[in-house]
Amino acid sequence: MSRVGIFLLLLCCFWAAKADAAPKYKDPKQHIGIRIRDLMSRMTLEEKVAQMAQLERRDVTPEIMRDYSIGSILSGGGSTPKLGATPEDWINMVNGFQKGALSSRLGIPMIYGIDAVHGHNNVYQATVFPHNVGIGATRDPDLAKRIGVATALEVRATGIPYVFAPCIAVCRDPRWGRCYESYSEDPEIVQQMTDIISGLQGEIPPSARKGVPYVAGMNKVAACAKHFVGDGGTVRGINENNTIIDWHGLLSIHMPGYYNAIIKGVSTIMVSYSSWNGVKMHANKELITDFLKGTLKFRGFVISDWKGVDRITSPPHANYTYSVEVAVNAGIDMIMGPKNHTEIIGTLTDLVKKNAVSMSRIDDAVRRILRVKFMMGLFENPVADLSMVEYIGSQAHRDLAREAVRKSLVLLKNGKNVDAPMLPLPKKADKILVAGIHADNLGYQCGGWTITWQGLSGNNLTAGTTILNGITGAVDPSTEVMYDENPTVDFVKSNNFSYAIVVVGETPYAETDGDSQNLTLVEPGPSVINNVCESVRCVVVLISGRPLVLEPYVSSMDALVAAWLPGTEGQGVADVLFGDYGFTGRLPRTWFKTVDQLPMNIGDARYDPLFPFGFGLTTQPVQG
Repeated sequence: MSRVGIFLLLLCCFWAAKADAAPKYKDPKQHIGIRIRDLMSRMTLEEKVAQMAQLERRDVTPEIMRDYSIGSILSGGGSTPKLGATPEDWINMVNGFQKGALSSRLGIPMIYGIDAVHGHNNVYQATVFPHNVGIGATRDPDLAKRIGVATALEVRATGIPYVFAPCIAVCRDPRWGRCYESYSEDPEIVQQMTDIISGLQGEIPPSARKGVPYVAGMNKVAACAKHFVGDGGTVRGINENNTIIDWHGLLSIHMPGYYNAIIKGVSTIMVSYSSWNGVKMHANKELITDFLKGTLKFRGFVISDWKGVDRITSPPHANYTYSVEVAVNAGIDMIMGPKNHTEIIGTLTDLVKKNAVSMSRIDDAVRRILRVKFMMGLFENPVADLSMVEYIGSQAHRDLAREAVRKSLVLLKNGKNVDAPMLPLPKKADKILVAGIHADNLGYQCGGWTITWQGLSGNNLTAGTTILNGITGAVDPSTEVMYDENPTVDFVKSNNFSYAIVVVGETPYAETDGDSQNLTLVEPGPSVINNVCESVRCVVVLISGRPLVLEPYVSSMDALVAAWLPGTEGQGVADVLFGDYGFTGRLPRTWFKTVDQLPMNIGDARYDPLFPFGFGLTTQPVQG
């Protein structure tokens, strides 16, 4: 054979061997940058655009995942495989979608996301922690981090690798229906609580580049800091409304949490429905591209809120092509909640072909999405198994949630004079009264974003311990506990109770449904307080996501406790009421006198609260 023939034969063998070798993007030994470039070089425009779509689980099938290579799926609030779904049900559902994605032309795994905002709150029998406002009251960043660790384990136990948490909003007006999702009105406290990201994702290595996302392994999840930016500062606390504030105010109040989140390697950031000085955040290129991606060097991906792109216009979806163009050009990388996968893929593909959206913008978005997927090991471990199901609602996690409840309680009043404190309560008494519709209602004490989006009433929604059950378990066996949701004055006086515990507050809500311009106690709360506290020594435990109007009731109370929305472990309330632990919580929010004062925050020129920011009486544990 001639030299030319030998050369050609060798060349053919070389190219044949190269063709048989696994693509670089499937080789975990390759640098992530090389893997991203190799995969993107093989992708069509339509495949790239499909990676930018996140569909609700009810709007997608494994076949759609296979045929279109959709980038992500989510469960919205209350969107579950079935009522009372087990971890195995969740895993089978997620794996079914994932196997569809892996069967696509390039086998790109999808990333499944869920709102795990106070534990794995969509899942039956999972541990439900106090909502963020309560965690802010603890002033304990390490506790937040440990909650992140526990949440990641329970989320991974159901086969899900991505959570839409934490919310790092700085709520400046309690009339906002999402105020309980905010740790505090103080940006410094919000910054401290971003330690939950290190719990969810793992501690970022000291040598890591600033802004690059990081997830430590299969027992961790990708986190999502939200909602960028100014969501907690809208006019009159109206959800999705306009935040009117200058650049300095935006940077000093609403932005600091994002600095910390990015330094901790947060994987994704969600954009707010709200506007900043009249400009929709979903259309704000200056803040998303220029500041977040440019100045802050964020290298993860930016995701829209649920149908947030649709809501750029009024009414929503009125001009979808315009909305998609504006949102993607503003810097949004993944679009959450399109109802129709063909519409979003077709719309964005056409915009690129018409040069309304540049190919470089598409490539930037897909590069960011793939960076998160490669970094968290989705290509190597895309399918879940049952090895972690023991973490769902484990005793260790419930003990942690109980600790969080104890530390979140804020004692606002203790005795009608300083020489006669009401708390801690004696465990041994002849007969005590527990009153109020919130005392024996697991749904009420968990609040919104629990099993369903808006939350539920009753004790059958999930596993947990009500405050009443916590009380009955804490008192001496000889103490008679009587429970009446709404007792009459005659009933209270005729029973000669040693003391009463009144548990009242708000009923569950989420987002706009929680917006309130009056912030009053839910009936029959006021009448229960009047009937009981005018007749017997009483401690009022308030179950709410925010401060409420308490005057003129405070004077009739012997003690008052802000318990926020404590979650499934109601024993934590009893632990402190009866002195096994002392009160240590401090207000994360200013407690106003009347709604006419709102908004009112620490540092304001006119600051005349009922209880100031940071207030909280303390007690010592009872010895023995």
